[in-house]
Amino acid sequence: MAFIMKTDQLTFEKAYDILRTVKPEAKVNEGFEWQLKLYEAMGYEVDTSSAFYKQYRLQKVTEKYPELWNLPQELFAVDPTTISQGLKDDILYKCRKCRRSLFRHSSILGHSEGSGPIAFAHKRPAPSSVLTTGSQAQCTSYFIEPVQWMESTLLGVMDGQLLCPKCSAKLGSFNWYGEQCSCGRWITPAFQIHKNRVDEMKMLPALGSQTKKL
Repeated sequence: MAFIMKTDQLTFEKAYDILRTVKPEAKVNEGFEWQLKLYEAMGYEVDTSSAFYKQYRLQKVTEKYPELWNLPQELFAVDPTTISQGLKDDILYKCRKCRRSLFRHSSILGHSEGSGPIAFAHKRPAPSSVLTTGSQAQCTSYFIEPVQWMESTLLGVMDGQLLCPKCSAKLGSFNWYGEQCSCGRWITPAFQIHKNRVDEMKMLPALGSQTKKL
């Protein structure tokens, strides 16, 4: 299926239809189906830098490491304070209080927008006229891959706060079982940084190590 998907640029569903035409009793297990759909989303390539791949890998962590100890190092993005090269024209996110660099733009795991306030109807009662499917809420947080400075906080713990490693200001929270974005979308696992706790800074190409606030 992966071969014909790549060769003919077919979706998972179309490739599955072809397979069942040849062998009607053929069935794809759920795990392999997820991998093939991931393969499709990545453009029929195995791209380890893809946000889709990173999110899938994180979802598998709790299955393989239920105690959340001895997590593989490649799971963590490099701490931006430990690298000086490769940052040109990149965007950094810094603690608003102490200016410590926290993560790069490439660590953000984007998601499709949820259904807005109606997604929270099970949490708090509200008039049906308020909770309508047409109303949308903007995302107030960044959901990112774990960064090296988080490691000691995450090991062996299912959920908790994310604090700035320099000044201990509260940045957000994490939950391996997932958290709900303000837009209504459920993210699993979730490493959530509130947008109002960080500043977005762009590296100046000519000066390299200097930044300007966006």
